Amino acid sequence: MFINKFVSLLLLAVLSGSVFAKLPAPSDEAKAKALEAAAKTAWTGKVDGYLLCKSQNKVAVSYYKTAKATGKDTKPAAASPPCADPGAFVYPLPVVAVAATLPAAKAPDAAVKSATPAAKKS
Repeated sequence: MFINKFVSLLLLAVLSGSVFAKLPAPSDEAKAKALEAAAKTAWTGKVDGYLLCKSQNKVAVSYYKTAKATGKDTKPAAASPPCADPGAFVYPLPVVAVAATLPAAKAPDAAVKSATPAAKKS
């Protein structure tokens, strides 16, 4: 009985060590994809809000129309901002630093020598 508990506890301790293993840092490509996915998710939320706004307006128009036809007394609609269409999804490409991507250019020796002040000979 004691041995079974000890073995299971030892097995649990060994397996729990793998839980704390550090994952490698994501690559630049993975970071870019994550940023694009976040932007797409935000845009989808705006589209959903726009469609909900249009649907609510349609229901309100229908309600006021039927209420007026049946002779019910209604209060005026509350003022709300107009529905804003977010448009098509456009993800701007991330700006990459040009200096970081180009190899370091070395100046020719003649240019370096002409840039340094020459010692005057007397």
